[in-house]
Amino acid sequence: MSHDRSEDPGNSESARATHIGRRGFLGGAAAVATFPSAAMASYLPKFRKVKTQYIATRARPSERRGKGAQNWGFWSQDPGPRGVWVNRYDKLAASGGKAPAQWQFDEAEWWLDENGVLMEKPVFPIPAGRYLVTGNRTMMSVLTVKPMDETGDMAWRLNFGASIYDVTHLECRAGRYTPVGDVATCTPKDVDQSVFPIKPGTWMPAVPGCHMRDYAVLFVVGVEVTG
Repeated sequence: MSHDRSEDPGNSESARATHIGRRGFLGGAAAVATFPSAAMASYLPKFRKVKTQYIATRARPSERRGKGAQNWGFWSQDPGPRGVWVNRYDKLAASGGKAPAQWQFDEAEWWLDENGVLMEKPVFPIPAGRYLVTGNRTMMSVLTVKPMDETGDMAWRLNFGASIYDVTHLECRAGRYTPVGDVATCTPKDVDQSVFPIKPGTWMPAVPGCHMRDYAVLFVVGVEVTG
C-alpha cells in the first residue's frame, strides 16, 4: 500500500521489494524494545513470524477494545503491489476487470489506497484469533479478535495499553467505494487523482455517485501458534 507512483503495482519487482524491505517483521532488538519486558517473555513465544499481513479497521483511533470487528477487512498479502493505478482503470475495464495479479475488480464494491491504487477486496470478516500488530512506528500489541457471537458481533481488544492509533500505520489508508444509486454512477473514472498521495490523518477522497467508507491500516507481523 506504499510504493513509487511511477511504478506499475501489478508488474513491478522494484515495488514489491520496497514493500518487503520496509514492512518486514520487526525482529530482534527493535521488536523487543516495543514490549514491556515481562510481557515480551510471556507473549512472544506464543506467536510465529509471518510475512506482513494487513487489517483494515474502522475503529476510532482512541479505542483499545470494543465490538464491530466483523466490519474489519483482512489482506493476507500486500494488496498495493498487486493493484492497478486508478489512471489505468480504462485498461482494467477493457480486460473485463481482471487485474494482472489475477484478482477481479468489482464495480459494485471497489477499493482504493492512499496512493491512488485500485486494490483487490479484503476478506470480511477478519478471522478470529490473536495477532501481533504494529503501525511500524513505536509500539506493538497483541490484538485479540473474538469469534462472532449470537448477534453477529465480533469483540476485539488490544493488550499493553495500546490504542488503535498506536498500532496504525499512519501513511496507509484504504477507501471502500459502493454506489449510492446506479452502479454506473460510481466509477474510478471520477476519482480526483490530484489528491494523491493522501496525507496522514486525512480521509480518502469522496467520489461522485459513491458512498465511501474510510479505513485505517494495521500491520500483522505475527500470528498465534495454535495446536
